[in-house]
Amino acid sequence: MKVEFTNRALADLRKLSADSRATFGDAVAIALAEHLESAPRVIERPGIRVFPLIRYPYKIFYRVLEDRIRILHIRHTSRRPWIGGR
Repeated sequence: MKVEFTNRALADLRKLSADSRATFGDAVAIALAEHLESAPRVIERPGIRVFPLIRYPYKIFYRVLEDRIRILHIRHTSRRPWIGGR
């Protein structure tokens, strides 16, 4: 399955260090693809799931589409909860 990043998610990635960017790239895409339906849903935002990165202080918010995963936002866990999702 293809993974696509929204402009907001790409901006989030640019804010992360170069090392973090390399770490989150393909490894996270593969993990998401293997466990699409196991990530918890965001109750306030229908159709959006959140994938917490266990070894890193980030959560990845995404939506599963017919032929791809759309990464919506990558958020540091110390920030206040994300209320976006469009």
